[in-house]
Amino acid sequence: MLSRLIPLVLVLTFALIAGVAFERPAVAQGTERLGDFGDWSAFKFTENGATACYMASEPIKAEGQYTKRGAIYALVTHRPAEGRRDEVSFVAGYSYKKDSAVEIRVGKSVKKLFTQDDTAWAADKDTDQALVKAMIRGNDMVVSGMSERGTKTKDTYSLKGFTKAYKAMDKHCPK
Repeated sequence: MLSRLIPLVLVLTFALIAGVAFERPAVAQGTERLGDFGDWSAFKFTENGATACYMASEPIKAEGQYTKRGAIYALVTHRPAEGRRDEVSFVAGYSYKKDSAVEIRVGKSVKKLFTQDDTAWAADKDTDQALVKAMIRGNDMVVSGMSERGTKTKDTYSLKGFTKAYKAMDKHCPK
């Protein structure tokens, strides 16, 4: 699975930039892979002159009645220069239904995220931090959403290696 993440490095960096494009323009340079840890990989890059980091994984199982779907992945991002940490996002490989929510299940923890285009985010820092804590403790994570065409999807992510990838990201993008 990790070999499939290599071509996604540039896509992920672009997605990170696009995800904040509505806030302000961003410029990313030189993504560096920090390592592969189980089913997760960690990276650092320069954005507007500051170091930022993210970790990413693809689902181990993607379910739904669709014929075509783009890249699917989960991300956790740190932007220490902006005081932003533990920002969780999911890219669905399709555009979410307008005004829909995505449900994230990790163990007994269930959180709802808002959607925009093909990405889902937590509405606040507390939800992000609660998700990261659950992901550190958990074994797997299930992400359920609905496409703009009404197709329900359920993506299962392994959390094997999550904590090690998170520590690598913390080392390169400390508070």
